[in-house]
Amino acid sequence: MDLTRLRVLAAVAREGSVTGAARALHYAQPSVSHHLARLEAEVGVALLERHGRGVRLTAAGRLLAARAEEIVGRVGAARDELQALVSLSAGRVRLAAFPSALATLVPDVVAHLAREHPGLGVGLVEAEPPEALDALRRGAVDVALVFEHDRSPADVDGLRAVPVLAEELFLVRDARSDREPWPGGDAAAELGALADAAWIAGCERCRADLVGRCERAGFTPRIAFETDDYVAVQALVAAGVGVSLLPSLALRAHRDERVRAHPLPGAARRVLAVTYGDRPPPGVDAVVAGLVRAAR
Repeated sequence: MDLTRLRVLAAVAREGSVTGAARALHYAQPSVSHHLARLEAEVGVALLERHGRGVRLTAAGRLLAARAEEIVGRVGAARDELQALVSLSAGRVRLAAFPSALATLVPDVVAHLAREHPGLGVGLVEAEPPEALDALRRGAVDVALVFEHDRSPADVDGLRAVPVLAEELFLVRDARSDREPWPGGDAAAELGALADAAWIAGCERCRADLVGRCERAGFTPRIAFETDDYVAVQALVAAGVGVSLLPSLALRAHRDERVRAHPLPGAARRVLAVTYGDRPPPGVDAVVAGLVRAAR
């Protein structure tokens, strides 16, 4: 399959029309149609179908377009790696990470690389795990720093995942609360002591982990608020409107003095540095090694 034609198909999927793809690629519309027709001939299956006054992708077209984004992105990344990351003395590594890691682990890594390899630049992108992994597969970033829970593992099939940190989880409540002290013992007892409380949940994956842990403790949490902003979570807890479960990096990044945090026994989520390919370039390896070192 011709790379240019794959790029055209990806543009049609992204822009939603042949006209939009032609505009985005700075091609004449007949040229886009020609490339699409040749691509259909190459793969032997229809990729587009008439829809009203325009066209839309078939199921095969959608599948190939998704792969085309990844293929084109990886070719571009490989070109950049060959040109710039032959050594640690030049080039740029693009890192996507979730907010609390950007505020804690990543600055140490960037500072260390600036001292040890001043010619190597690091580009930063804030992204939650699914978006970070998607960007990695498309070649938009070189390293995706993600987290996973037991019940919501990260989708790292076909990728290289390096363990960075087992991140402890903390029960967080208003420091002025008149509740009894933490009961101690196992996680079920500690969660059960808050069974009648209103809960503040985070992102979709964190919410699923919270609900699963509470259900194993014998109750379904009453979730009153949802936000993945750890500053807002602590402010809501401090206001006395609920309790929450936060990972250690969130509490390292920002700690509201008005809340009390207590480690939940045996509870953690895993932080992974994910790259594409078994032998990433030296600059990518340096960033991954730096993340592991910063976590220690």
